[in-house]
Amino acid sequence: MSTKVLDIGQAVLQKNQGLADSLRAEFRAKGVFVLNVVSSPGSGKTELLAKTLDVIASEVPTGVIVGDLATDRDAARLEGRGAGVLQVNTDGYCHLEANMVREAVDRLGIEGLRLLIIENVGNLVCPSTHDLGEEMRVVLLSVTEGEDKPLKYPGIFKSSHLALVTKTDIGEAVGWDRETALANIRAVAPQIEILEVSARKGEGMDAWIGFLRKALAGHGPS
Repeated sequence: MSTKVLDIGQAVLQKNQGLADSLRAEFRAKGVFVLNVVSSPGSGKTELLAKTLDVIASEVPTGVIVGDLATDRDAARLEGRGAGVLQVNTDGYCHLEANMVREAVDRLGIEGLRLLIIENVGNLVCPSTHDLGEEMRVVLLSVTEGEDKPLKYPGIFKSSHLALVTKTDIGEAVGWDRETALANIRAVAPQIEILEVSARKGEGMDAWIGFLRKALAGHGPS
């Protein structure tokens, strides 16, 4: 008797990719630039996005989809900053998937938007394999996480366009080895751009906002 092996994981990823490609085509047709922001829990995603919305949402129509396992705490922190915000609770899933984004987009509405930011669930593993139809993926690495994280989780850095090193204002206090961290990022992801920011202090935020403005300026309906 022959044995057949069904790779369920591969089938799930293929289905996700098909839906992500469909979403990307829709976003591009409507001129919506989609940013997928990923990181470990506690790296400063929500604080960074709050400070980003304070500037960018007054310049272009912006929407935000916030993914988390439970609660709406992050979405609440982003409300009232000029963008439409929708919380997605994954009920235990460690990442967002394209079908979740599809449902969230239908609920949020993207007509007239120029920027859609997806704050993914805090995780450096699962989000690396799940395309959400984004135009750009940004990975955060905080100075509190250790310089070896790019070596331990290379997939997310390889699949991202930009690495944001966050919480730089406390780097010295936590013994952050900047040169080693940057070298590790470049070792696993030579293609990636790197910016260093402190959302709390405002350091590096002008460069980050400038990067985002440039990306938006080069993106229109296709």
